[in-house]
Amino acid sequence: MIKITESAAHKILSLQEANSVGDQFMRLSVETGGCSGMEYAMGFAERVEEDELVESAGVQVVIDPVSLTYLEGCEIDFDDGLHGKGFEIRNPNAENTCGCGRSFN
Repeated sequence: MIKITESAAHKILSLQEANSVGDQFMRLSVETGGCSGMEYAMGFAERVEEDELVESAGVQVVIDPVSLTYLEGCEIDFDDGLHGKGFEIRNPNAENTCGCGRSFN
């Protein structure tokens, strides 16, 4: 189960509208790289057959099967406050995360 907070859902919907992505979904994935070995990636893309479609807080996100093994149980939040980091992924599967919050191992 992946949880999307209300603030993240609101931001995803506003980005979809602002970027006129039509029927594309927010894609959440994990890639090799970053200062801790793996890093999160987000962007708009079409859904492909093997993608898992996750719905939370009224938003649908697509995740490929490999990334899903790293992301199961995570929470996606968005913080735009004074010291906000933007999108933040709280991942219970990560052993360590870097200071920026965008990479993990």
